[in-house]
Amino acid sequence: MPDLSAFPITRRWPAQHPERLQLYSLPTPNGVKVSIMLEEVGLPYEPHTINIGQNETWTPEFLSLNPNGKIPAIVDPDGPGGQPFGLFESGAILVYLAEKTGQFLPQDPARRYETLQWVFFQMASVGPMFGQLGFFHKFAGREIEDKRPLERYRAETRRLLGVLEGRLDGRDWMMGNDYTIADISLLGWVRNLIGFYGAGELVDYASLTHVPAWLERGLARPAVQRGLEIPARP
Repeated sequence: MPDLSAFPITRRWPAQHPERLQLYSLPTPNGVKVSIMLEEVGLPYEPHTINIGQNETWTPEFLSLNPNGKIPAIVDPDGPGGQPFGLFESGAILVYLAEKTGQFLPQDPARRYETLQWVFFQMASVGPMFGQLGFFHKFAGREIEDKRPLERYRAETRRLLGVLEGRLDGRDWMMGNDYTIADISLLGWVRNLIGFYGAGELVDYASLTHVPAWLERGLARPAVQRGLEIPARP
């Protein structure tokens, strides 16, 4: 039986199945990337709900695994060299799981790097911009009288959706016929934009053709449907 005692996070969120990969997360756009990936690849895992509303990511136990205080994070009892291994940052976890299982990341070097560029595009642009739009449109940012920040993020979100629309023209997935971690990284964010954030009209989502069709295909996948609900919300 793997010994995870070296990871303080397991003291607050004990592993009932230490032989399984441990997931510390919540179904946010970043969190569901990993739960969807785990459902897609079929690795046994144990999810732990991290209540960000109660600031649980800022507890010493969570910070011991991710000093940046964000979900998701994992502990893999069968990491590199067969040793327990902790990892944070959703993009890094996607790449790790893809390489660990040999799934959803092309083996061909050129296509591999092409896939990774779209994962990094999501991490560097889509996530931060969509998140800021959500803040200024739905949350506390609505109280700010100066609407220039909202307009800044609205315009940039529309531009990024245009990039995705162009990329998906003539393609079922970001990499053509191959569903990859590039799609997994993006699905939760686009879904959140028009769903939870309620920003579809704001960014003229209805004018798009390829992005909505891609999102519908992605949300139809059984593993995606399961992953969107894992871990259970508090």
